[in-house]
Amino acid sequence: MKMTKNTSLYFRIVEGRNLPAKDVTGASDPYCIVKVDNEVVARTATVWKNLNPFWGEEYTLHLPMGFHSLSFHVMDEDTIGHDDVIGKITLAKDAIGSQAKGLDSWVNLTRVDPDEEVQGEIHLCLELLKDAEKASVRCKVIEARDLAPRDISGTSDPFARFIFNNHSAETSIIKKTRFPHWDETLELDLDPEELHEDGTITVEVWDWDMVGKNDFLGKVEIPFDCLHKTPHLESCFRLQPLRNKEADASGKLGALRLKVRLIEDHILPSVYYQPLIHLLVESVVSPTEAENSSALTLLEEVTTVESRQDVAMTLVKIYLGQGLVVPFLDYLNTREVQHTTDPNTLFRSNSLASKAMEQFMKAVGMPYLHEVLKPIINRIFDEKKYIELDPCKINLNRRRISFKGAMSEEEVRDSSVEMLQDYLSSITESITGSVAQCPPVMRVTFKQLHKRVEEQFTEPENEDVKYLAISGFFFLRFFAPAILTPKLFQLREQHADTRTSRTLLLLAKALQSVGNLGLQLGQGKEQWMEPLHPIIRLSVAKVKDFLDKLIDIDHDIVSELPQRAVFTSSVTVKEGYLHKFKTEGPQLLSRFAFKKRYFWLTSETLTYAKTPDWQVRSSIPIQCVCAVERVDENAFQQQNVMQLITQNNDRQLHIIYIQCKNVNELNQWMSAIRKVSIYNECMLPSFHPGTHRSGKWTCCLQADRTVTGCSRTHSVTLGDWSDPLDPDVETQTIFKQLIQGRDKLRKKYLGVPESSQTSNAQQVISPNSHQDGAKSTVNLIKPGMSAAARLLAVIEDLERAHATFQRRENENDASVITN
Repeated sequence: MKMTKNTSLYFRIVEGRNLPAKDVTGASDPYCIVKVDNEVVARTATVWKNLNPFWGEEYTLHLPMGFHSLSFHVMDEDTIGHDDVIGKITLAKDAIGSQAKGLDSWVNLTRVDPDEEVQGEIHLCLELLKDAEKASVRCKVIEARDLAPRDISGTSDPFARFIFNNHSAETSIIKKTRFPHWDETLELDLDPEELHEDGTITVEVWDWDMVGKNDFLGKVEIPFDCLHKTPHLESCFRLQPLRNKEADASGKLGALRLKVRLIEDHILPSVYYQPLIHLLVESVVSPTEAENSSALTLLEEVTTVESRQDVAMTLVKIYLGQGLVVPFLDYLNTREVQHTTDPNTLFRSNSLASKAMEQFMKAVGMPYLHEVLKPIINRIFDEKKYIELDPCKINLNRRRISFKGAMSEEEVRDSSVEMLQDYLSSITESITGSVAQCPPVMRVTFKQLHKRVEEQFTEPENEDVKYLAISGFFFLRFFAPAILTPKLFQLREQHADTRTSRTLLLLAKALQSVGNLGLQLGQGKEQWMEPLHPIIRLSVAKVKDFLDKLIDIDHDIVSELPQRAVFTSSVTVKEGYLHKFKTEGPQLLSRFAFKKRYFWLTSETLTYAKTPDWQVRSSIPIQCVCAVERVDENAFQQQNVMQLITQNNDRQLHIIYIQCKNVNELNQWMSAIRKVSIYNECMLPSFHPGTHRSGKWTCCLQADRTVTGCSRTHSVTLGDWSDPLDPDVETQTIFKQLIQGRDKLRKKYLGVPESSQTSNAQQVISPNSHQDGAKSTVNLIKPGMSAAARLLAVIEDLERAHATFQRRENENDASVITN
């Protein structure tokens, strides 16, 4: 057994400010493209006509292979011609990793300099030759891959230049490729005194242009004294930019507010996490009334405000995987209710219970939310009505009725009230009529919450508290935020324009009042919302009746149903319309060669047909998938094309080309297919990003159709609630949180000073050993031990296991270097 490495990169693009105007209207239509090492991993929605855009979009990437840099390019979308570049921000991996709590700040945009936009790598073999008569340095330039496209065709015409002191030599030029194969040897003769200089060997790659100056593609610098230590040096080197002294934009290009966090973990084999899982499970399965502490309550004690949401999300995933999410939430909610004396403050804080309920609803309720809200949200976006109630914001010039001219302020307000009442009625009717669609596990959880609140607050004046506890989560923390920002709940692909956004804000406010059962109507500053108060009050009775029906469910039904959509053969992971390249029959022009098909992805097959109802279907076994990768734009002169490489029983490779409608859909499909095929034994280490056409590959220009791919395959996947459960990674996250609070637990529960390095738990327990020599406390936790002592024993045992595995890895690495 050995440790595995897990790298997760979280980033949130919050907003921009003071962006420059790129359009003649004095505004811009900004969006962000996010790249990891020049591979596009995300594209935000466009915010139209805005120099201070809000995006609020967040992503988590899993990067098993690691990365070098993360960059954000801010663009201005143009309906005609190419989109304009506004600026960029580049964050090196080391800079992100050095921030223990992550980056959360405004960062100024800088100019985009083509000489700095370098990508790819070059394969070189360097050799120092010397004898009594002469000395020389020889450089074999083998190949380069994934070079930046500098020509309008989406390719480059690369050549390499080998430089040392005042000597230089160049390779030949290879036309129209980003993956050149030179296999040329360049040699520079040296004077005897040059052998002792501390110079630098440089290999530059350039794009040759017939007219104008050549374009820089990247360089590699190697200290000359490296060849004295290793006379024969061969490796793939990452190309570096020129690093010109960039002109300081002084904030003239605006700024982005970013949140970025890098997590790199070494994951132990599953058996080592079982004691901690056991304690977490025991906390909710066998809670002890005598002792008011458990592994779960101790974890809550050491959870910081900043990490509470991450811990809550991780715990929800762990207990979902254990089939214990209902008792887990009941445990937290019961403690929260019992420790609350004023019902007006119940679940109002960002406690672990509140955060866990929020994450739980997102985990199991997103399809339900889409089913309930999507039709009405689409209608609001399509109608684009001008709606305003605040007299300070009513713009009479924004609303006209043909020959009647401008409306009066009263007419605007009356019309707005009528339309808001119509929208709000549609929303509340859709929600209150959705009992049957609500996931059973959510209904049982709310039933338990209702019971705990009713038991705690028995006074007649607190009759509504049991309803408020549920509606506070259901309406205020689930449906209202989705109405306010549909893009962040995947209800729409684009953010709302200014007019629609205002309508959604007013509706979200009204729905919050419905969720509060109308108890706070008229108490706020926004008295102009009063025209909606009657319909809000009318909705309260419907909401209470709905909540009564919602919790009218048999508790045992949950144990009979899956609590989470995991990758099983019966579950469709992803589905939708895509365009498949037609390879059969006569060759068509690229724009006619892609045919619309409906695709279904499960853990076993990728199936497609003409329509969702079409009976004749074709299927590709997932076990035959060898790679799923992007295709260069110049291959088909089309964007957002991916290739699915499969292997038949005769080990022959077959490529299927599929086009997606945008880069986000492309990333989602590639990520989903990579996840279901992650354990395939036939995965390829390399691929061709081009196509084989006119007797050669368009990428590397090789003639042989079966030649090894010229670019390394990727394994970047998007983090999502539909991810397969990875309990080891999730338990490691909890372990790290406990390690940070270990000293606090020692001092409070065992009386051990923070400076002490040995706890009572270590003294009590003498660990057993696994077969491979690592340690375990699973059989050594005694029933009489306190919860804190047991938890600390497990924490310290896991810490020792990490140290043991890390020492072995270091010894193995040292052995490899020595050999």
